[in-house]
Amino acid sequence: MNNASAHPSTPSATPDDSTRGIVDAFLDARRNGRSLPGFPGDIPDDLVAAYAVQDAAIDRWPDPVVGWKVGYIAPEKRDASGDERLLGPVFRAHLQQAGEATSFEVFDGGFGAIEAEFVLRLDADAPVDKTAWTPDEAAALPATLFIGLEVASSPLATINQLGPRVVVSDFGNNNGLVVGGEIADWTMLDETTLTAESWIDDTRVGTGGATTLPGGLRAAFAFALSRSARRGRPLRRGELIATGNATGIHDILPGQRARVVFDGHGELVLTARAAAPRTEEGAA
Repeated sequence: MNNASAHPSTPSATPDDSTRGIVDAFLDARRNGRSLPGFPGDIPDDLVAAYAVQDAAIDRWPDPVVGWKVGYIAPEKRDASGDERLLGPVFRAHLQQAGEATSFEVFDGGFGAIEAEFVLRLDADAPVDKTAWTPDEAAALPATLFIGLEVASSPLATINQLGPRVVVSDFGNNNGLVVGGEIADWTMLDETTLTAESWIDDTRVGTGGATTLPGGLRAAFAFALSRSARRGRPLRRGELIATGNATGIHDILPGQRARVVFDGHGELVLTARAAAPRTEEGAA
């Protein structure tokens, strides 16, 4: 799958000392494949502040953004922004195609999990001046649907326990995306027919599908378009959107095998390995 539209990050405001300390700690841990004993500073006050941390980290990461993961925020964990979802960047070095990929990296001693994902690829630029999208409007924007697997991993083992502001601060708890085969004519399908299951080694750990999360694929797509535009990062042709966990979030350790099966559309099988220090070019 071509991601020719991969591009450097949009410049953001100069981070303050508090933000810089959080960014330094997470980026150092990610570069060196290490875990962190705790959140490296004061947790941002709200999602706006958390996205400021994420933007500063994206600006300093030596790899272009090729897409975004969407994560669901439970009602009791939402803030005044009203956002029911969150975004994290997917970088080119950790984008893999199913026919080529055999393994993925998780942070040993940190958080590691897999998520079965339905992945959208934009086939046209989103209008730069449109900052609010409905699910129906999102579905009308040309896009292709694929099966996929998100690598949810962070140097911080407690990232999900600490909540969405912490998740946003560390690249949305993302450490990769594996993209598989296409699901043709997705807007014509009943999303309830798009089902999936996840396995760790020989144990089935979750079942679900495109409607596991409220609103399904269209709601996730609309959120990604809206939030990206409001951040000054309107989505572009070729960018990918991992729409959210279709069967749950499933913990995995280095050496374990992940298998995600999409009924009638294929499966992905890969093995987790411990994250290694990265090269100067940003690839492990």
